[in-house]
Amino acid sequence: RIPALYYNNNEKKLFAFAEKRTTADDASSVALVMSEGTWSLPEEVVKKCSCGYRPMNPCAVYEKHTQTLFLFFIYVIGTEGFQIDNHWNKARLWYVTKKSDNKWSEVTEVTDVLPEIKNWSTFAIGPGHGIQTESGRMIVPAYAYTGPEDKKATPHAFCFYSDDYGKTWHCSKMLSEASIECQMAEIYDSKGHSLIYCNARSQGEYRVQAEIDDSDFHAITPVTPLVETGGGCEGSVISFPAQSGEPNTKWLLYSHPTNPKERRDLGVYLNDSPLNSNKNCSGASKPWVINKGLSGYSDLAYIDDGWFACLMECG
Repeated sequence: RIPALYYNNNEKKLFAFAEKRTTADDASSVALVMSEGTWSLPEEVVKKCSCGYRPMNPCAVYEKHTQTLFLFFIYVIGTEGFQIDNHWNKARLWYVTKKSDNKWSEVTEVTDVLPEIKNWSTFAIGPGHGIQTESGRMIVPAYAYTGPEDKKATPHAFCFYSDDYGKTWHCSKMLSEASIECQMAEIYDSKGHSLIYCNARSQGEYRVQAEIDDSDFHAITPVTPLVETGGGCEGSVISFPAQSGEPNTKWLLYSHPTNPKERRDLGVYLNDSPLNSNKNCSGASKPWVINKGLSGYSDLAYIDDGWFACLMECG
């Protein structure tokens, strides 16, 4: 379960990641596995520790300057529900890296250099993919449960980011609306200024959508809201060069189960004008269902020339 997908344009190769589980239970993850190309046998990249900590929520992001693939994940023990109820954060933030034709690095932990983490009930990243903006900023989408200990913790989307090719990491501000698993994409406003679009799982009927500028999150009101599946489900979003050929213009592609009551019928939605003149998110197209029947989490990757790949849970 929990797919993550990355396309290496230089190698013309897809890298697919997922959690290896012994049961359907979230707490049964024993490793993060990877397949590549057409497809190789799954390779265990990170394994569960004998101490009980397990890897979860793979999130891949490529750093172009150093040509390095980062695979972020949380290392956690126990259940998310226990951490939320008891305000007892057991999640750690780790990553491994890989260059072309090289083996995966040893793990690097960044939990202790991010002082904000100790104040959260728990957190997770992605899952799926992160991005690197045109300016070079690396972004790893995330969410954290926060709040005073005498009240129930609430989730809020945010991101970890780096402006020095992944050497040091920081936390962004959080979205004020309750929001859970999220993905982000770079888009441009009418003046050609870069913005980050955030699409997050919600606890209500509709997805949470927001834009991020240099200083803060700003919730945006879509013309046509994106329906959330009953109980909520992760969704994937990517931006890509506008097929109209306009400079400094990007479109969005979004994938999510289309059934409003249960995780069924995974569809993709195209948005060819992410921000209108009022900075409101315009409505996406009607979905194109690419998997009829049971469907869950998914992750999108842009290949080139209008082609995409989607790694999904189904069956």
